[in-house]
Amino acid sequence: MPRLAATERDVRRHRLIDAALRCVASKGFRELTVDEVCAAAGVSKGTFYGYFETKHDLLIALLDEDAAAIEHLMQQLDRAELPGPERLRQFARAFLERSEGPGITQLSADLWGHMLTEPAVQTRLSEAVARRRVVLREWVQHSVQAGEMVDIPANAFASILLALGDGLMIHASADPAGFKWPNIRKALDALLDGISTA
Repeated sequence: MPRLAATERDVRRHRLIDAALRCVASKGFRELTVDEVCAAAGVSKGTFYGYFETKHDLLIALLDEDAAAIEHLMQQLDRAELPGPERLRQFARAFLERSEGPGITQLSADLWGHMLTEPAVQTRLSEAVARRRVVLREWVQHSVQAGEMVDIPANAFASILLALGDGLMIHASADPAGFKWPNIRKALDALLDGISTA
């Protein structure tokens, strides 16, 4: 049997990841079966195991895919010519817009749940969060130095912003009707307006 080209392998792998995310939205990762992911992706079980040794490997791939999307967003914002508070505002809004998709919301809740019992998930997730915190901290430090924001502890504010995003996704998973995302955005805007010097 001929080997697949690298691009075709990537397409099939992403098809499995996308299918898994759709399935996670409806039942959570713990209850998800490999058969369900294969059915949703339209591939055989043998194809699944050509990319992932276990279901746990699929969870790590979902984590990595989500982390890469957030880091891509941060790189785009880092290159944009924006005042610091606006850069933070756009990051927070984009982060929350991701949260409105049920797959991402449920995945976040599942990842934080698995983090308590699975060292590989804990390590990978904490590394991703640490990378985000470094970038946000630098944005805050630059904004304070430029006089665009009040003097606040940069690392602490970066941690708060990340914890708000992750916490809101977990709350949305537990109680989807508990709050409205447009109102969350308004409240977050008010928070960022409060530390801006403009």
